[in-house]
Amino acid sequence: MSAGAPTTEQLLEAARGGDEAALAALIERHRHRLERMVRLRMDRRLQGRVDPADLVQEANLAVRGKFPRWSADPRLPFFLWLRLEVGQKLVDVHRFHLGTQMRDAAQEVSLHRGPLPQVTSLSLAEHLLGKLTTASHAAMRVELKLRVQEALNSMDPHDREVLILRHFEELSNAEAAQVLGIKPSAAVQRYVRALKRLKEVFQGMPGGIEGVWG
Repeated sequence: MSAGAPTTEQLLEAARGGDEAALAALIERHRHRLERMVRLRMDRRLQGRVDPADLVQEANLAVRGKFPRWSADPRLPFFLWLRLEVGQKLVDVHRFHLGTQMRDAAQEVSLHRGPLPQVTSLSLAEHLLGKLTTASHAAMRVELKLRVQEALNSMDPHDREVLILRHFEELSNAEAAQVLGIKPSAAVQRYVRALKRLKEVFQGMPGGIEGVWG
């Protein structure tokens, strides 16, 4: 953020006063994280058919109309409310494109069931291993993806979801705790436990877990 840029609270105050430019700037400030959430939670069968940026833009248009109602009774912090609205738009897109196939897990194990589309172990493993794309790593990637999926499937569902929220969706610990309805201290414990479990899987790789996430 450049020097002199308005804070989130300043933008919120202006938006509550009817400043549409402030609301647009506030939404834009969160666009990257929202698109990342959509990419992670979008069904694999929709990849290439639905652009996460377009979906977020469509959701944001609806958000502008709903903002006064949220502002009058902000039960969630602004970003978590915005995330939920975009997530519900993603659910609608899933229903439109997949229909009765929406509940077909395609032999992938669900990591967490909630108001947003669930993340599968395969999707999460592929995001974790996204940097291993060279030919020399091809064989390692196939074997490691299976090992990562196995490790993810063996985790407590809340531990996995904290990992998703903290690392991939870039939520703060307090935000992740509020999404899951647990105490911040419990969210920290779950995140540390999940990282420890994954570190065991990546132990044999050059650079360990940092070699993938660095």
